[in-house]
Amino acid sequence: MLRKKDTLLVGFALFSLFFGAGNLILPPYLGFTSGIDWWVVTLGFVLTGVVVPIFGIVAHARLQGTLFDVGKKVSPTFSLIYAYLIYLISILLPAPRTAAVTHEIAIAPLFNSPSWLTSTIYFALVFVFALNRSKVLSIIGKFLTPAILLILAAIIISAIVGFDSALAPSSVAHGFSTGFLEGYQTFDAIAAVVVGGVIIISVNLDFKQLDAASKRKLIARAGLIAGLGLFAVYAGLIYTGAHLQSEFIGITDRTALLSEISIITLGNIASLLLSVLVSLACFTTAVGIITGTADFMKGRCNESQSVYIMTVALCCLIGLLVGQFNVEFIIKVAVPALMFIYPVTIILILLNVVPDTLGSPKVFKWVTATAVLFSTPDFLATIGYPQLGNIASDWLPLAKFQMGWILPCMLVFAIVNATKKIGA
Repeated sequence: MLRKKDTLLVGFALFSLFFGAGNLILPPYLGFTSGIDWWVVTLGFVLTGVVVPIFGIVAHARLQGTLFDVGKKVSPTFSLIYAYLIYLISILLPAPRTAAVTHEIAIAPLFNSPSWLTSTIYFALVFVFALNRSKVLSIIGKFLTPAILLILAAIIISAIVGFDSALAPSSVAHGFSTGFLEGYQTFDAIAAVVVGGVIIISVNLDFKQLDAASKRKLIARAGLIAGLGLFAVYAGLIYTGAHLQSEFIGITDRTALLSEISIITLGNIASLLLSVLVSLACFTTAVGIITGTADFMKGRCNESQSVYIMTVALCCLIGLLVGQFNVEFIIKVAVPALMFIYPVTIILILLNVVPDTLGSPKVFKWVTATAVLFSTPDFLATIGYPQLGNIASDWLPLAKFQMGWILPCMLVFAIVNATKKIGA
């Protein structure tokens, strides 16, 4: 029997696996720059940072498989390449970024220790948690997530109640698209297809007494709980940044802004509470990413536990090395990869939640190919060929907002389904 307590536990664990470095440092800065238009930016940010990721969990609940199953309707070869690319990006960028954020906000201000020491201890702990994956859901859901939510609530409520600041004009030209694209940096859509597999395996281990239908329902409901939590936190942090804009002048660094907000809202205990918050939020995400990568490699190698352990060790080593770079550098390096892989990921997630009658293999092939084709100019523009992006923006709707792939994908989706019905 499916208990509400179990649904809440998995929902909290899922929230914490999503809520990592980018989720914490990006929203306040968005509010800080958007001012009075904070709600417009929030709509765009929530679309790519909450709605699509939760659809990703729903897709996993339907598929009851691995990341490979997300793209298999396109072709097995494509799906395998896509899966390896996703895991490569995950262990090279978002996982190490969690260590970098932890060092800059939680460790360096208190101990002034070198980044290599932080990364070494951090990923040693990640290694231990990843090897004890059967306890991950229980520990995260029961203890870590409530602590994260309590500290976040304290910051947001203190900012709203304790300060009477007027919202300043926005310095953002296009609020919705800015929020939409900044949502890429949360990596949450990618996290959905990575940690979705972790949740499925963990649910199968921890809730063996449930039948398949109950497990699907549990995962889908947990996704909704996580989504509501993410929405509340994102909107609260974005508004906090907008509300306290007049308190800070000349800040251009995301981590510095979060530190300053915590100090003026929480006072003398700010450094300690922020250190705890950042460490917990980042750590749970790193565990989810590395566990998901190791699960996938284990499945590709005949369920070999040795492969699982070696993958965890390799991921932690990469995290240790890359995590020593500063946060802003990692964010900048991530942009090209996100511009290429995020549109494809969004399309695959959405196609996996539409009814099977609308998501045939033919539809998957054509719409995914369209996403690749029309996101390529944005990708090329970020690696030094902006003229290609400019050409696209002259004739392609939404291209000037780096969202030129959306309408072509919608059009191809409609045309392929229409021709299928006519042929029938």
